[in-house]
Amino acid sequence: MTESSKAPSQRARLAPAGLIFLAITSIGWGLNWPVTKFLIGEVPPLTLRGGTGAAGAALLALLALVRGESLKVPAEVWPRLLLAALLNVTAWMVLVGLALLWLPASEAALIAYTMPVWAALIAWPVLGERPTLARTIALLMALTGLAVIMGGSGISANQAKLPGTILALCGAIGFAFGTVLSKKLPIKLSPLPAAAWQVGLGCLPVAIIGPIIEHPQWNAVTPLGWVLLIYAVVVQFCICFVSWFAALARLPASVAAIGTMAVPVIGVVASAVTLHEPLGVVQIAALVFTLAGVALAIR
Repeated sequence: MTESSKAPSQRARLAPAGLIFLAITSIGWGLNWPVTKFLIGEVPPLTLRGGTGAAGAALLALLALVRGESLKVPAEVWPRLLLAALLNVTAWMVLVGLALLWLPASEAALIAYTMPVWAALIAWPVLGERPTLARTIALLMALTGLAVIMGGSGISANQAKLPGTILALCGAIGFAFGTVLSKKLPIKLSPLPAAAWQVGLGCLPVAIIGPIIEHPQWNAVTPLGWVLLIYAVVVQFCICFVSWFAALARLPASVAAIGTMAVPVIGVVASAVTLHEPLGVVQIAALVFTLAGVALAIR
């Protein structure tokens, strides 16, 4: 097949419906960053992340059953499912949620979305995929973005942000490790049941332990807080997950992956608008360096 005959075929795969679903996913997950930052002021982080995740998993499982999909897990799949839940959900939910205690939502989103860069590095020892020049440059650009975030507000701000930066970075690396392992040890389940099980298994322990050690004051949650809690469950986990799978079914994986780069952009802008977080030269420079690195890693 010639290059000229390939091009129309590839363009034809960019179904408008797929792009719409991808936009819904990116907007929903992007807005969730300022939503979570606001909610942490009313609900402790472990209780918030575990509770909304467990409720979201239940809705995903119900949706899978309504669609006629089985939730049965073969015995040989359980170890892989548990490992994926630990790395992709528990570590991500807990570490990134705690990071928001020290970081603005915009900076936490940027650090968290360096995960494709770390996945490209981890793939070398795990999958034997040697880092290319582009991936090496991607790492350097992502690290530059992190340096801009840490250095933009002075030394005292650096020290105050350090715990949050470390936690968000560990969450991103853990998620990247789980992503690479899922290629080496794939979970042979349909996407919706797989998501329901991973989110449920990953969030349930956090949902149980969180209230025990944090003692949340539910009567102090404002009406806006309750509305945003519903958003965190219904939009973040259900609508966005379903839209993501629908986008993947209609678009090339590379296009879908690059499309998710809109998530931190939306998170940064939405945090500036709704939470009045800084959006100046420093934040824009960090955004450019980080997303350029992620784009190279995905490519």
